Amino acid sequence: MLTVIKDGKVVDPGNVVGHYDIWIQDGVIGEVVPSGEKQVPDGAEVIDAKGLLVVPGLIDLHVHLREPGEEYKETIETGTRAAAAGGFTAVCAMPNTKPVNDSPEITAFIVKKAKEAGYAKVYPAAAITGGLSGGSLCEYGELKEAGAVAITDDGRPVEDGQIMRRAMEYAKGFGMMVMSHCEELSLVAGGCMNEGLTATRMGLPGIPNISESLMVIRDIGLAELTGAHLHVAHVSTTESIDAIRDAKKRGVSVSAETAPHYFTLTDEAVKGYNTNAKMNPPLRTEKDRQSVREALADGTLDAIATDHAPHSILEKDLEFNRAMNGIIGLETSLPLSLKLVEDGVLSLEQLVERMSKTPARILGLNNSLAPRNPADITLIDEKDEWTVVASELQTKSANTPFDGWTMKGRAVRTIVDGKTVYEAGDRP
Repeated sequence: MLTVIKDGKVVDPGNVVGHYDIWIQDGVIGEVVPSGEKQVPDGAEVIDAKGLLVVPGLIDLHVHLREPGEEYKETIETGTRAAAAGGFTAVCAMPNTKPVNDSPEITAFIVKKAKEAGYAKVYPAAAITGGLSGGSLCEYGELKEAGAVAITDDGRPVEDGQIMRRAMEYAKGFGMMVMSHCEELSLVAGGCMNEGLTATRMGLPGIPNISESLMVIRDIGLAELTGAHLHVAHVSTTESIDAIRDAKKRGVSVSAETAPHYFTLTDEAVKGYNTNAKMNPPLRTEKDRQSVREALADGTLDAIATDHAPHSILEKDLEFNRAMNGIIGLETSLPLSLKLVEDGVLSLEQLVERMSKTPARILGLNNSLAPRNPADITLIDEKDEWTVVASELQTKSANTPFDGWTMKGRAVRTIVDGKTVYEAGDRP
């Protein structure tokens, strides 16, 4: 079947920017032509994109889908449906499920369930060590063959430097990216929020910036030694950014991501012991928030990822120091990131780079809106104002600090392999 996306403002940096029509045949892009240049034949499906942005499908490098094992928080179906509602055509799923994704059988299960759900493509990240134990390495070749695109013990650091070195050497042999959860646990020492004035006033033990940056520096050193590709997850501190920036200048193969909460909020968001603002790494200071924004602008931080981490009230409606870390983010990421454009931090083209094109390159994908590529496309109304109602989101959980916020901009249609998987107003 022929589908034509007409009259949209196409923003595909490095490929095409301007008003174009996109012709899609059997799930694949056929042509991208100036708007109105070709007459659409009778019988074709026409998607009117006038007044909308048309971009390569957004890709989230860091989500927790909770299945298998914690389906009461999220399932692969509900998580990918939330992804589609947020404009994401693909996500990279972390391995800290129950059981852990440390075997090809679990990897294959995740891939199969995502295909059955049919909302967004899922690229699993498998564990570095068995059971996320920090001990024996997993079989990376078998995991890659089953569909894994990266390895990480996300949720926990690999504390032993020798094991991390061997993991990088082993992964490099299979062309797999190593995603690092950078946290020096001895410096965390029971902390539950950012170390600083707010923590002191609230009587809560703090987590210093160096607990993240020290491990970032170690893993950059190991990547430099081994030549492996290191991807630093959820960067939150000025010191980590400085280390990554310096490493890139030296030619180290390192990429890095941050999340919308780190360029939107500070540790003041936890006032009132708000557990929906509790995460790991924790929200930092205004200085760190500004550093994150500057690093997104200059490319030190390559990507915006959500670290979507659904939890139920069983894990969040507790004393602050006992509550689980993490917030949902798939459906609020785009409007929070569009605010960077409104604020003049990023251009629209840079935003598409950070949320679509660069994540694709990091995963080894080509998602340009070009002939013969899969028709994975997001249509965005950058002017649409809406209010976040946590209970009405597509995700299964509601742990967000943005409940009740009025936001501007949202995905109005998400297309995967030429098929509309989400359209504004859709409900399960």
